[in-house]
Amino acid sequence: MTSEQDERAFRALTHQIAEARGFACDAYKDKCLRRRIAVRMRACGVHTYDAYAALLAQDAVEYEHLLDALTINVTKFYRNAETWDALRPLVTAAWRQRQGQFAAWSAGCASGEEPYTIAALLADIARQAGQEDWLARTRVDATDIDRASLERIAAAEYPDAAFVEMPAAMVERYFTRPAPRSPVPAVKRIVHPIKNDLLRDRPPHAPYDLILCRNVVIYFDRESQERLFVRFAESLRPGGILVLGKVETLFGPTRDSLHLEDPRERIYRRPA
Repeated sequence: MTSEQDERAFRALTHQIAEARGFACDAYKDKCLRRRIAVRMRACGVHTYDAYAALLAQDAVEYEHLLDALTINVTKFYRNAETWDALRPLVTAAWRQRQGQFAAWSAGCASGEEPYTIAALLADIARQAGQEDWLARTRVDATDIDRASLERIAAAEYPDAAFVEMPAAMVERYFTRPAPRSPVPAVKRIVHPIKNDLLRDRPPHAPYDLILCRNVVIYFDRESQERLFVRFAESLRPGGILVLGKVETLFGPTRDSLHLEDPRERIYRRPA
């Protein structure tokens, strides 16, 4: 097969996936799509895009496996500890000002480590302030397009290896033992798993005081990234905080509407 034929077959396959399952393939970088589709092709023992397209047309279960592969994301609790350390005083000030009526959004949350980290951080802030009762007013939306990820969030069971970056005191205080560890009830009930396609669906419960979308937008093309940044900015309450991944950079019109609070940790704030 020539490179031109291969390219046509790849485009036909991604169009088929988009039409059949509503997955916005055209918003993802080709390199990422090809790599993750190749994983499923090898698992099925097929070697061409045409053959895989034919298989998908006959096998609904394989479509689910493919969507899981396309949306998979690896993470840990308290990932990039320096980011959470920089974020803590900002969240503390905002949470106290809001008297616990605090809404956070973990956008593209994979298997739940990030939203449960946010919830544990808020629980720790409440404990230190002597205002644990305020947690009843606090909400963390955990959204992802991936069905399997949302099921893992609901199950909320994690191996010890997932906690290697979280301070030991927080692990012991806010997660059960022994492994698999689960968030304690006060932390678990803050987190609300919601199916959400960042490129198609509206934010679930805007406005938010805090939005984290780390190492997600890098998989989208520039036009889609720009639309997401605008959506995030519009979904923040005045004074609200946006956190991106360390390799992600805000660009487009949103750069003028958000203040760069911490360049190293990619923390931005919407002016009050």
